[in-house]
Amino acid sequence: MLKALVYEGPSVMNVRRIDTPVPGEDEILIRVAYSGICGSELSGFLGKNALRKPPMIFGHEFSGTVAAMGSRTESSGEWAVGDLVTANPLVTCGRCEKCLSGRQQLCPERQLLSASLPGSNAEYVKIPASFVHKVPDGLSLRDAALTEPAACAVRAAELADAKPSHSAVIFGMGPIGLLTLQALRQYGVRTIITVDMNRDRLALAGRLGASRTLCPADGDPLEAVRSLTGGRGADVAVDAVGAEITRRHCVSACTAGGRVVLTGLHEEESSLPVNLIIRSEVRLTGSFAYSELNFRTALRWLAGNRIGLPEGVVEVPLEEGSAWFDKLIRQPGNVSKVLLKPGGARP
Repeated sequence: MLKALVYEGPSVMNVRRIDTPVPGEDEILIRVAYSGICGSELSGFLGKNALRKPPMIFGHEFSGTVAAMGSRTESSGEWAVGDLVTANPLVTCGRCEKCLSGRQQLCPERQLLSASLPGSNAEYVKIPASFVHKVPDGLSLRDAALTEPAACAVRAAELADAKPSHSAVIFGMGPIGLLTLQALRQYGVRTIITVDMNRDRLALAGRLGASRTLCPADGDPLEAVRSLTGGRGADVAVDAVGAEITRRHCVSACTAGGRVVLTGLHEEESSLPVNLIIRSEVRLTGSFAYSELNFRTALRWLAGNRIGLPEGVVEVPLEEGSAWFDKLIRQPGNVSKVLLKPGGARP
């Protein structure tokens, strides 16, 4: 039996004892050291996400150690019990056109841990071996658990197609926004304006390289963006919230011919100024998850200290998970990421 934090209905999560999963021939069973709470799971916790139906074990940002493996995985000789690992939680077929063209996140058969498959908010989680990655030397399991959200940021920055001469604005300084800020800097962008209601997170954004930070409580952020860009608007605007207001602000903050990247999933539908989009030839693109290459890039950047969350990461026992889901919805404060520890961190 294992201990797991089970979502049982809107705003209801409880620690339960359930059967320990048995890895199939091509699977690996991972003993979870850290499991992050993802922003996309907060709407699920409230019962507002059709992909997450109770009972369900959330969690898809994680790291741990190899505990067991299936027969074919063991015979490959690639893995050993005790290996430090993280995993790409987006399980795809590997055969379709999307997978073969390097767009695995668009696979029509994709299954995500914490939605279609049991997630990592548990002492153990199993996943096909082909989605497991060894943690590079020198990278802690704590930081390796950030690979999945970092991969989302890598993908958003890739789709932004930003150049060093470009200016960018990011709405939302949650984990994805903070990581996207750093990913854009890896592309050479230095003029990056960040917008958020949370002053603690804005302060962290400044320490991570934002050229300016804006709080809407201090004035209209659109006017500020135009002023800071000489009246032309930003070349790139990223919505890391997913609310109608932030999506509209991204379009309005963008220069003619600029690009808007929508990565937040908070609201299902939004009204947008379509005529402005047409007349200004603003290009809108959705950014969903990441490709396998994006995931590997994120792991490499984390190991090289090129991206990460150096402040505001809170480690808590699995038993406190439900309370932290509630706190992140109500008042996140200066927290940049919450990592659940199902059995305590391992070295």
